[in-house]
Amino acid sequence: MTSPSFVLTLSCTNVPGIVAGVSAYLFEAGCNILDAQQFDDVETGRFFMRIVLNPVGAPVAADALAAGFAPVARRFGMAWTLRDRAERRRVMLLASRFDHCLNDLLYRWRIGELPMEVCAVVSNYPRETYGHTDFGTLPVHHLPVTPETKPAQEAALWRLVQDTGAELVVLARYMQILSDDLAGRLAGRCINIHHSFLPGFKGARPYHQAHARGVKLIGATSHLVTGDLDEGPIIEQDVERISHRDTPEDLVRKGRDIERRVLARAVRYVLEDRVIPNGRKTVVFTD
Repeated sequence: MTSPSFVLTLSCTNVPGIVAGVSAYLFEAGCNILDAQQFDDVETGRFFMRIVLNPVGAPVAADALAAGFAPVARRFGMAWTLRDRAERRRVMLLASRFDHCLNDLLYRWRIGELPMEVCAVVSNYPRETYGHTDFGTLPVHHLPVTPETKPAQEAALWRLVQDTGAELVVLARYMQILSDDLAGRLAGRCINIHHSFLPGFKGARPYHQAHARGVKLIGATSHLVTGDLDEGPIIEQDVERISHRDTPEDLVRKGRDIERRVLARAVRYVLEDRVIPNGRKTVVFTD
């Protein structure tokens, strides 16, 4: 980006004049629309929009644009955000024994594919578990957990979220079920990768369940975390075709590849303000 640009996302009850009102304000504020996507959910009567814009002429700060847009938002009862695209969100990565998603996210972050600032890596396994992972200077926190220590462990985890200023928490195969309390505290800013194509084959050993059923497709699902286990609004999914020749170990191997790419896409969509909640679902404005 050669000049400052911003992204505006909004949702509200669909009524005439929304696009006109938004466009008129941006014109009056001296802004140029670089990209615009919109969706009218006819089932719920909700309207969703994502606009990428930049000021033409004199520079303007996001706060000033937001202050000017506020009356438009109030008129239509909008839930909305306006963010400078140059600002990188602070992201905390949580992992357990499996490291493929963690390593993939760190790699994509290092090459600039994921515009984020990794503020901490947290695991319930010791750092020595990740012998092939290059953490560099990243702060790595070991927070072991047992059923008896879970409340204290989650309290420490929540303090870490607050102390690091984490805006997004990514469960990169973090094999712990978050309590209702912690899930509620992280509502809207916590992403999980589930090693199954939800809503099927939930629980333990999903690939073995799939193998026993003779499935021809396996998949992975990334979703927002809620208090209902694996029931949060879905952000991204993908599948891989398999055959009767594949063993459970083959499914695990292929599943790792699906999980990596699904989680990476979901994280990027959130970082780029492409995901807007819509009840139990999401609207995802893909590029």
